[in-house]
Amino acid sequence: MPGLSFTLPHWLYWVGLIAFPLIAMALARRPQDGPRRYSTALGYMILVTGGIIGLHRFYLKSLWGFVFIPVFLVVLYANGQQQEARSVLSDVQNQSRIAERTLESERPRLEEAEAALPGLREEFEAAEEGSFTQRAAERRVQRAEQTVERAEQRIAEAEEVLGQIEQPLVEARETRDFWSNLGLWALYLILALLAVDAVLLPGLVRRANRHLEHEPEPDHNLSSAAPGEDVKDDRDLAENWIDRLSLFCGEFVSYWAVIAVFVYYYEVIARYVFNSPTNWAHEAMYLMFGMQYLIAGAYAMLTESHVRVDIFYAPMRRKNKAWVDLLTSIFFFIFAGTLLVTSWIFAMDAIAVPSGNALVSDWARGEISLGQMMADWNLDQWTDPNIRWGEISFNEWEVPLWPMKWVMVIGGLLLVLQGISKVGKDIRAIARGE
Repeated sequence: MPGLSFTLPHWLYWVGLIAFPLIAMALARRPQDGPRRYSTALGYMILVTGGIIGLHRFYLKSLWGFVFIPVFLVVLYANGQQQEARSVLSDVQNQSRIAERTLESERPRLEEAEAALPGLREEFEAAEEGSFTQRAAERRVQRAEQTVERAEQRIAEAEEVLGQIEQPLVEARETRDFWSNLGLWALYLILALLAVDAVLLPGLVRRANRHLEHEPEPDHNLSSAAPGEDVKDDRDLAENWIDRLSLFCGEFVSYWAVIAVFVYYYEVIARYVFNSPTNWAHEAMYLMFGMQYLIAGAYAMLTESHVRVDIFYAPMRRKNKAWVDLLTSIFFFIFAGTLLVTSWIFAMDAIAVPSGNALVSDWARGEISLGQMMADWNLDQWTDPNIRWGEISFNEWEVPLWPMKWVMVIGGLLLVLQGISKVGKDIRAIARGE
């Protein structure tokens, strides 16, 4: 099977985390007038990302998508069998290498001992009976004979092993090649099907849209799901610029979950189809979800999505709830303030690591002033590959970790701001007697 050697560039990771949500937000806010229709562009995107299991066909409600699934399962099964055969082959080859090394080391030793043995025996016979010289010669003869005996035994065992594993070695190679070729041909078949569908896709979209004309339009009115109950949009909760900022940040990071779908899909395909697991997918995603958790805290507070025990709180009047919120806000600001201060310390430490040689690292270590840093700033600080800003991860991907530490600061700041907004609302509720 062919391998994948793609490693996600650091700049692409951070640019993707910023650009993708902005594009998705813009697309999501477009007016959706007119009847529902299938999109050719979306069809091609699904073909590229999930076509290997026929998702583009399922998107267009075509049962031909089921053709892809058994072929894909053949690829997975063949790769599993190939890995097992490779393990067996590795064990057999290891035994063969050990036996060959034994022969390489023992044959010269045997030849040397056999060549020296006649001379040692002559020395023994020429020595005076019972003398120290005779006893020393006798010991040398015995050691040479033992060396010959051990070498002959090891050589015989190694030759026996080589004779026994010759057939298993051939069988293991044939098994590995069989499953490798089977998986490869199954993958080629999927790629051929995808190439055909890439040509047919515009026609498939037109046909699916013609079928839609004869189907009843679904009711998208959410209020119909709960008659008599008003369905509020999150934007209705925004009363000031802090609320709007929290809503924007919450919506922004929510689209990161979509990125995770694509990344883990690529990881699964790379690992189980091409036998080339990545060294960046898991780290990229847990860093992303950690930042998402921090930034979305203010949004969760605004929309009251945090888990809480409200058996006594829920039945209260709005004014009483405001009093309770004001009293408990003391504990909230202790937490949020601690998060913000601690995050600031972490972020500055991440920038000020000794290996950082950027101007910002020098400033964070106190070696230069803020004014000097701004005065000396130039484009090389961003583009020079020899300039390292701060802390990086310890695995092979070596992604910079300092941006995540600064996202912690942003998350803490958003939480503090949202707390201030909540206190203002509670004070107004008490003043109005609501």
